[in-house]
Amino acid sequence: MSEDKRDWRRVFFKIINGSWLTSLLAVVIALLLGAILIAAAKPEVQTAATYLFARPSDFFVAVWNAVSSAYSALFQGAVFNFQTSKTTGEIFAPLLTSIKMSTPLIFAGLGLSIGFRAGLFNIGAQGQIMLGGMVCAYLGFTFQMPYVIHLAVCLLGAFIGGAAWGFIPGVLKAKTGANEVIVTIMLNSVAIYFLGWLLTLDAFQKPGQNNPISPAVAATARFPHFFDTAVDLGFVLALLAAFGVWWLMERSTLGFRIRTVGQNPTAARTAGMNVETSYIWVLVIAGGLAGLAATSQLLSTPDQQLTASVAGTFGFDAITVALLGRSKPLGTVLAGLLFGGLQAGGYLMQARTSTPIDVILVLQSVIVLMIAAPPLIRAIFRLPDPDRRRKKQAKAKLKVSLQEVSA
Repeated sequence: MSEDKRDWRRVFFKIINGSWLTSLLAVVIALLLGAILIAAAKPEVQTAATYLFARPSDFFVAVWNAVSSAYSALFQGAVFNFQTSKTTGEIFAPLLTSIKMSTPLIFAGLGLSIGFRAGLFNIGAQGQIMLGGMVCAYLGFTFQMPYVIHLAVCLLGAFIGGAAWGFIPGVLKAKTGANEVIVTIMLNSVAIYFLGWLLTLDAFQKPGQNNPISPAVAATARFPHFFDTAVDLGFVLALLAAFGVWWLMERSTLGFRIRTVGQNPTAARTAGMNVETSYIWVLVIAGGLAGLAATSQLLSTPDQQLTASVAGTFGFDAITVALLGRSKPLGTVLAGLLFGGLQAGGYLMQARTSTPIDVILVLQSVIVLMIAAPPLIRAIFRLPDPDRRRKKQAKAKLKVSLQEVSA
C-alpha cells in the first residue's frame, strides 16, 4: 500500500472513530450557523440593523424573535407540539412523524456504516435503494399471497435487489481494484435511468396512467401501523437491523474480518484473511440494508407507488447519518432520528415562520463539515488533543534515540 493511501486511511478512520463530544459539538455549531442565516434572512432584522448603533436593543430583540420562533417551530414539528390544545395523540404526532421519517435513514445509514468500518467509502446507497424498491414494488403489486408471506417476500426482494446492486462494485473492487467511490457514483446514475425505463414498460406502469408510476402495492404487503399512528413495523425492523449490525461487527467472525481489513488490509492479508472476499461481503450487506430503506416508502401507506423519486435523497443523507453516528449502530439510530426530526420539523418551520426549508440542508452540510474537521472543533472550543500524550511520548522517544546516536 502506498504512503498516500495509508495517510488517507488513517485520516478516514480518525473521522469515523472520533469522540461523541465532537459529534455533539458539530450539531451545536450547525445550529448556531443556522441561527445566523435565519436572522439574516428576516426583514425585521435587516431593518433593525440599519439603526443598530442608535438602538441596539431593537436589533438583538429582532434576532432573538426570529431565531427563537424558527427553532421553536422546528422543535414542535419534530418532537411535540406543546402549544396545541388537542388530544395527547396529536400532541406527540410530530415525534411519531420524525420516527417514521428516520426509518429509511437508519436502514441506509447502517449499510454505509459497515462500509466505512471496512475502509470503503460506499456512496451508492441511492442506487441500491432504487434497485431494492424496484424488486419490492414488483413483488408487491404483481403477486397475490397471504399477508405475512407477501410482506416477507417483499422485504426479502428489497434486500436482494439492493444487495445485487452492491455486489457489482464489490466484485469490481475485489477483482480489479476499481475505486468504489467512482463505481458507486456511476451506478447511481445507471439506477436512475434504469428505473425511468422500467416505469415506461407495461409490467411496471399503472393501467390507464401515462405518467411513469406503478400500480399500488397490494394490501397484503403493507406494514401494519401501531395504534393507528404514523409509526409502523418498518421502524421496528430498522431497530432489529441495528442490533443485527452490532452483532455482526462486534460478535461474529465476519465482523472481525471486516474491522481488521478496514484498519489494515495488508496485515489482514498477512494473517491469512481473504481481503477481496471481505470487500464483496461488505458491499453486498450494505446494499441489502440500503435496499430495505425503500420499503418504508413502498409498504407504509395505502396509496404509495413506485416512482422515479422513490429514493428521495435518503442515499446521500445516510452518509451524514453514518458519519454523525460514528459508524456505530446506536449512533446511526440516534443520528437517523435527529435527521428525521429535522426533516419533519422543517416543514412546520417553513409554514409558520416563512423560513426556507433549505436551512435544514445547510445544517446537514455544516454537520458533515465539522465532523470531517475535528481539529477545527477542538480549536473553536479549546478542547485538548486526544493524541497529545501519544505524540509527546513519541517525541520523547525520538529525542532519546537521537541522543543515543549522537553519543
